Amino acid sequence: MSSVWGQGRYRVAFDWGAAGAAQVTLPGDVLVVVDVLSFTTSVGIAVERGTAVHPAPWQDERAAALAAREDAQLAVGRSQVTAAAPWSLSPAALRAAALPARLVLPSPNGSAIASARRDAVVAAACLRNARAAGAWAARRLAAERRVCVIAAGERWPDGSLRPALEDALGAGAVIAALLGLRPDAAASPEARAVAAMHAATPDVTEAVVGCASAVELQVAGYAEDVRIAVERDSSDVVPVLTDGAFRSTAT
Repeated sequence: MSSVWGQGRYRVAFDWGAAGAAQVTLPGDVLVVVDVLSFTTSVGIAVERGTAVHPAPWQDERAAALAAREDAQLAVGRSQVTAAAPWSLSPAALRAAALPARLVLPSPNGSAIASARRDAVVAAACLRNARAAGAWAARRLAAERRVCVIAAGERWPDGSLRPALEDALGAGAVIAALLGLRPDAAASPEARAVAAMHAATPDVTEAVVGCASAVELQVAGYAEDVRIAVERDSSDVVPVLTDGAFRSTAT
């Protein structure tokens, strides 16, 4: 970890994407991944319903091989959902479908971050469980762990990171909840800034529903996914990566 970029002076850190996670997270740290539209929201829906979710950073033969190894079903793209394969990165689809015991859920953003850091304690957070995830992280902090909250962001057509408002607000909500319980925690300026951004947003739901990522989904016909993503603090379940899959941890 770079001493310049790693926020190593602080016990609560914040950064963006897989590169940010690699910079700020050390072995044994707590890594909270936030990908509101839609990976971590989808993980939360599936885990709440009893499914173990295996993250996969790719949607190709490697994801299929992982599904075969884990005796899991493989989620398809949103537009590829059928009666035989009703599972995708859509929270609405996962809420409506009969779910398998194990599901491989590919995603180029949140899933890629979670898959890359097997040396950390990895949790999935979104607006639906932000308060619960903050409380869970506060307890880990009390056990002398660092907490690194990573906003996944989206991708521009050239593959570069597009910082996404919904993930900044989701990360801010988690950090605000953590600091509400641990106001003494040494949080980096980056972490305090996104928490302040969340607190200063007059209507977080309205902001997320109107942001570019949400409009992209709505135009494509997935408005219900956005609606589910802004069910703020409706869940007390914090999915934690255990033996390669996210599983339920109730707060």
